[in-house]
Amino acid sequence: MSAAPEPHNPGAALAAELEQVRARFDAIVSNTPGLVFQFVLHAGGAVSFPYLSDGCQALLGLTTAELHRQPERFLELILADDRASYLEAMRASAAALWSWNWEGRIWVDAWKDVKWINLRCTPHALDDGAVRWDGIMTNITESKQEQLEVRQSRARLAELSAHTDRVKEQERARIAREIHDELGGNLTAIKMAVAMLAARLGEAGDHPALREKTDYVDALVDRTIDAVHRISLDLRPSLLDLGLVAALEWQVREFGKQAGIACSFHANQRHIDLNDDQSTALFRIAQEALTNIAKHAGATEVGVRLARLRHHVSLKIADNGSGIAQADRAKPASFGLRGMAERARALGGTLTLSHAAGGGTVVAIKIRVETAAAGATIAGENVSAVK
Repeated sequence: MSAAPEPHNPGAALAAELEQVRARFDAIVSNTPGLVFQFVLHAGGAVSFPYLSDGCQALLGLTTAELHRQPERFLELILADDRASYLEAMRASAAALWSWNWEGRIWVDAWKDVKWINLRCTPHALDDGAVRWDGIMTNITESKQEQLEVRQSRARLAELSAHTDRVKEQERARIAREIHDELGGNLTAIKMAVAMLAARLGEAGDHPALREKTDYVDALVDRTIDAVHRISLDLRPSLLDLGLVAALEWQVREFGKQAGIACSFHANQRHIDLNDDQSTALFRIAQEALTNIAKHAGATEVGVRLARLRHHVSLKIADNGSGIAQADRAKPASFGLRGMAERARALGGTLTLSHAAGGGTVVAIKIRVETAAAGATIAGENVSAVK
C-alpha cells in the first residue's frame, strides 16, 4: 500500500518565498554604497526611520538603533547653514510628492569631521496623512572637494588672466606714449628740418633733383607720422583718457569708415563714471566684437548702445549679418569669444550672445558698478535703458 502524500502547507511555502525575497533584498542592500533608508514625516511633524541599512554607522557615525530611538538626531547632524535648505526641500517634496534630492554637510562627531552627503528618495502618501520616503544617502565628500578644487583653480586662472590683461594694457599704454612722444617728436623735428631745407632749395632754384628728393622725404615723413598716430591709437586710444563714451564713439565711427558698414552709436549719458580697468575692458570687448563682425558676419548695419543703469553698465553690439551658430561658439579656436567672456567675467559681469530679431547677432555685456551716483541722470538727457 503506497504512502499518502503529505498535506499541502501554503503558509510554509509563502514563508519560504518571503525569506528568499528578504535574502535577495539584503544582498542588494549590502552591496549598495551608502545608506538605504525609509523616512517618515508624520502628520503632527514628528519623524521616524522605519528602515535603516547597515551603512548607517559608516555614513553618519550613528548605529541604526540610535537613529531608530532618536530620529531627530539626523537633523542635528546637519550643519546649521544647511538645515534650512534641507527642511525646505523636504517640505516641497512632501507637498508636491516630487522626488527629494538634496546635498548638504553633516558633522560626524565620531570622526570630528565634516562630510558632504547626497540624499535621493521617492515620496509616498500614507493613509494617515504622513509621507514616507524610500531612498539612499551617499557620501559625496570626495567629489565635492574635487569640484571645489576645480572652482578654485578656475578662479586662480581668471585672476591670472585679468592680471595679464592689466599688465598688457599698461605696457600698451607705455609703448603708445613713447611712440607718440619720442617718435612723434623726432618726426616733427625732421619735418621742420626738411621744410627749412626745401625753402633754401627753392630760393636757389638750381637743384631740381635735390628738390625732388626733399619733397619725397617730406611726403615720407608725413606718411610715417600718420603711421605712428595710427599705431599709437591701436595700442591705446588717447580718447580713453576722456572716458568710455568718447572712445567708443570714435571707435564706431572709425570702424564704419574702414569696413564700409553703416554704424550707429548711442549712449544714455555723456559721461559714464568707470575706472580704467572697466573702461579698457569694455572698449576691448567692443573692438573684438566689431572685428568679428567685419570678418565673419557679412553685415551692412551695426548698432552699438551703451547705457548706465541703476546698478549696472550695459553695452550691446548688434548687427544684421548672418548670425553665429551654436557650433561656432564651441570651436576650440574661438579665442576671440572666449577672450571677450573672460574680460567680462574679470569685471564681475556677464557676456551673452543671442540672435537679433531681424537676423544677425547681439553681443550683450553687463557689469555691476557701485557708485554713489548710481542711476543719476544728466539734466536734459535721455537716460532710457539700452533696448
